[in-house]
Formats: sequence, C-alpha cells, structure tokens
Amino acid sequence: MDRKFLQKPSVEELNKLGKNTISEVLGMSFTEIGDNFLMAKMPVDKRTHQPYGLLHGGASVVLAETLGSVAAMLMVDPEKFYCVGLDINANHIRGIKEGWVYGKTTPVHIGRTTQVWHIEIKNEREQLICVSRITMAVVKK
Repeated sequence: MDRKFLQKPSVEELNKLGKNTISEVLGMSFTEIGDNFLMAKMPVDKRTHQPYGLLHGGASVVLAETLGSVAAMLMVDPEKFYCVGLDINANHIRGIKEGWVYGKTTPVHIGRTTQVWHIEIKNEREQLICVSRITMAVVKK
C-alpha cells in the first residue's frame, strides 16, 4: 500500500510518546520512520520474559500494538480524529531468550473509519519471532 503518513515526526519525538507508559517499562524505542512504516525495538530480558525465560507473547503483542497504534495516528489529522484498537492477533513463531527483537509495521488497509496494520517481529538474525495484525477504528473527536 502506497499511502503515506500525514504526519512525519522524528524518531526522537515518537520516543517521547512512550514516557511513563508500558513502552518505557518494557524498554521499547522507535528506531525508524519511513513514508508509511514504523520500526521499533524491544529488549528480551527480565522485563519481557515469561516464567520459563523466553520472550513473553504478551510483550510481543504490546510491541505490535504500539507500532500499529502509533502508525494509525500518523495517518489521520489528530485535531479531528483519534485511533483505537478494535482487534489484534499474533502468531508466535519462534522463541527467544535474550537479545533484542525488532518490529516493523506496514499498512494493509487505510480507510475512512478503519485501518489494518501488519506487524512482523524479528530477532537480531532476521528470523521471524511473531507476526501480528491489528485493526484500528478511526473515531471523530
């Protein structure tokens, strides 16, 4: 899909959004913004582990939802609209015990009232860890 972001903040500005949120608690940070994609990274450590020492699937979903939600807001005029999640799913493909995971979100559908975003989360060796899809509602203020 070739739709471009209406807003194009810097990576630094995007990272300020995460202050005092779950993103900060989990150590997430945005790493790149393109014309219609966002990328972020998250550590795999005690903050993001499940009890058996692997990356918690819920942490992957938080990364996916953060990417999809922020990307959705960049597609709308924030003075007139806000975006909220309607549905998210995730398939956990491969486990990881340490290091970093990197998420990238790209648009599948950008409509007047809904958006659908595809998110892939990979490890440092570019191996797929999780694939997710989020549907966002676009709501008038």
